[in-house]
Amino acid sequence: MTAETAVHAAHEVAHGAVDAAQHGHGPETPAQYIVHHLGHLTDGLFNYDTFIFSLLAGLVVVWVLGLAARNATVGVPGRFQALIEILVEWVEDQSKQIVHGDRSFIAPLALTVFLWVVFMNTLDLLPLDMLPMFGQVAGVEHLRVVPTADLNCTLGMALGVLTLMLYYSFKIKGAGGFMHELFCAPFGSHPLLWPANLLLNIIEFVAKTVSLGMRLFGNMYAGELIFMLIALLGATATWWGFALHVLTGSAWAIFHILIVLLQAFIFMMLTLVYIGQAHEHH
Repeated sequence: MTAETAVHAAHEVAHGAVDAAQHGHGPETPAQYIVHHLGHLTDGLFNYDTFIFSLLAGLVVVWVLGLAARNATVGVPGRFQALIEILVEWVEDQSKQIVHGDRSFIAPLALTVFLWVVFMNTLDLLPLDMLPMFGQVAGVEHLRVVPTADLNCTLGMALGVLTLMLYYSFKIKGAGGFMHELFCAPFGSHPLLWPANLLLNIIEFVAKTVSLGMRLFGNMYAGELIFMLIALLGATATWWGFALHVLTGSAWAIFHILIVLLQAFIFMMLTLVYIGQAHEHH
């Protein structure tokens, strides 16, 4: 199942279950279960659960890197230090190949982005009903745990990357050079071509930002939805339903580890690519 197919299926289920979710007080139907789990802790304008869990994931990243820095030694490194050093060198090598210029901020940024997205994505591996159940005990009706399954989070991160793209475009090329590129690339500097060049460059910036946010969101939303569908197998109260729930849930969780790491890698690499393009002159 592709990310686009899963997202479309989720919306079909949600829209088809609105009436069912608003009537009756009996056991939840599968549609009601999915609709309930797709709800956010929100006031209609701000998704508090996305903010809380993304902040917690970010604090974990800071703690892990801080712990590695405090315990670093010049002698033979331990396993944890060796892992962090390998990760740092790998990210530095990737940034060196893509960004030609000062990387004193960009390489640490790429490492932070990679680890932050990894930890946010990893929350999808927690038991689906565990934290929402604790939330209900505390009086919280809706609680979504995976920040990257919320488009607000991924588009917010993509807008941050867009801001860095514009910043480095001005810093490296200067205001005049950047404006010249906006109006004169790629078709030429003739005044009649300025509107077409500007429009194409604006579309390029928008497309990069939207695709960067949508790609991460779509894959994590699809993964979250599949976990919900698998969880429904365990609610059938039959031995074969429970067996399928355990088998398919375990298999998907193992496969999802690859998705967690791959999506973090893609987001980091595209961040480097877009910032690297901002360093280039056309």
